[in-house]
Amino acid sequence: MAGNESIFLRAKDRTYKGLTEDEQKEWNGPFYFIKAADPQLGLMKAWRIGDCDSGGDEWAEEVQLTKQAVQAINKLQPRPRFVVLCGDLVHAMPGNSFREGQVKDLKAALRGIDPNIPLVFVSGNHDLGNAPTPDTVEQFCRDWGDDYFSFWVGGVLCLVLNSQFFFDSSGCPELTAAQEVWLEKQLQRAAQTPCRHVLVFQHIPLFLSAPEEEDDYFNLQRGIRERLIRRFKRAGVKAVFAGHYHRNAGGFHDGLDMVVSSAIGCQLGDDTHGVRVVVVTEDEVTHRYHSLDQLTERGIDEDLKKLLV
Repeated sequence: MAGNESIFLRAKDRTYKGLTEDEQKEWNGPFYFIKAADPQLGLMKAWRIGDCDSGGDEWAEEVQLTKQAVQAINKLQPRPRFVVLCGDLVHAMPGNSFREGQVKDLKAALRGIDPNIPLVFVSGNHDLGNAPTPDTVEQFCRDWGDDYFSFWVGGVLCLVLNSQFFFDSSGCPELTAAQEVWLEKQLQRAAQTPCRHVLVFQHIPLFLSAPEEEDDYFNLQRGIRERLIRRFKRAGVKAVFAGHYHRNAGGFHDGLDMVVSSAIGCQLGDDTHGVRVVVVTEDEVTHRYHSLDQLTERGIDEDLKKLLV
């Protein structure tokens, strides 16, 4: 990536804003971050005309919405500790002729972010394909950074996962097995290492409202979701943040908060274009969806700001 490449936080960086991992393991007070999802350049027109399989031949609307989000985030005081985009960065699947242009224009829009605010990228099904392959994973990593990794921020352990491996691993069983080994080590570390909270970021939600719901395109298969929930619970995971649904949803299960956020880009329900503000305090993780217009005009809700004091 040319230009302001340093704002793109990758697994291999192993540092956060100049601090080592050991330094970031220490709790040093409340902070917040911005959780966004599904800019998905190219979907809005494709959805309107009922041609979602073509890859989307126009994406000016999504570029403008992304720029609006960037401008609104840059105005926030205090600044968020990071911004995470939970997948489906573009609409065109790997190999589609529109993909290169969509990736290029999204990078250009995101380079407007304040360089002091790192960006964290999560892979989605449109980024990797519904059944990822070694080639599509490699392409994502070249464009956006590693497809799974961990980092510490202010005493909080953050795990970024490739949820397509949970959805359909038939095209890359070796890569899926590698993430499984890595994830088990991370969860064991979380259970054994003092940390204020453990947060997970992925594209596909575990569930949309409850763990017992039926399998759907927008959630993980029940057996996989139940196994992940058990593993996350043993490790003390506080919340799982996802996108994919293009609507706000989610729910609590036995202390685990499944947070599903609507999109910067195309809306498939009654929500509006927006992002989620997530405030991390010593004992709680509090979050609320803000429309882009609200964030631009008024910033973060005052009651959330008070939690940062």
